[in-house]
Amino acid sequence: MIQAKHIFKTFDDGQEALSDITADFHDGIANLIIGRSGAGKTVLLKCLVGLLEPDKGQVLYDGRDFFSLGKKEKSLLRQEIGMLFQGSALFDSMNVIDNVMFPLAMFSDETQHVQRMRAEECLERVGMRDACSKMPSELSGGMQKRVAIARAIVLNPRYLFCDEPNSGLDPVSSLIIDELILSITHELGMTTIVNTHDMNSVFGIGENILFIHEGHASWSGTKEGLRNSDNKHLQDFIMPAFRMANTHG
Repeated sequence: MIQAKHIFKTFDDGQEALSDITADFHDGIANLIIGRSGAGKTVLLKCLVGLLEPDKGQVLYDGRDFFSLGKKEKSLLRQEIGMLFQGSALFDSMNVIDNVMFPLAMFSDETQHVQRMRAEECLERVGMRDACSKMPSELSGGMQKRVAIARAIVLNPRYLFCDEPNSGLDPVSSLIIDELILSITHELGMTTIVNTHDMNSVFGIGENILFIHEGHASWSGTKEGLRNSDNKHLQDFIMPAFRMANTHG
């Protein structure tokens, strides 16, 4: 489990991005952070993963306070973290198999043969085993995301962070990525945290949801509780999605 405790973050221009955020992100389920653009979702995600240091507060990984760890301990903990970036972030100059093997080359002592077998296993898991020799430019956006997921899980992480995983994808590809993230989370028992404003994702895979409004933790609960919440800011956020669904329905 990952815990955020009383997280505050203000930038140099005086903008308060996060104010007293406290939340629990549980093992083996999809934990979603939702909210409007500029609400603080990405800032919180960066604090959780250690890319930003909060002004105050703690980030605990199964009881380990990330920002109190020494350099070596932080490095070891980072090896337990998988990251799926918004733009996939594949290396253009590497083919698919080399992209997936990259974390193994960095952090594993296994032979190249064993590393390749592990990478192929992960590509098989995301349905991309036949694309090993292809370059990222030869893949669709959805395929690139699947390769990026394979790379994110190749080190058997305990924690998986996904930043807007459906950004730029069509609805069918988005659904495939959502279902893939959820099934891998359950299968591997990871603590998965997904930063999204895609309401289809929220109602599709949101098992534990944190709603951020203007830097505050405004609401938390399950997707079943979203519709019945009396939180005005939350209802203002989700109602356009309902109206759109009813219009197209």
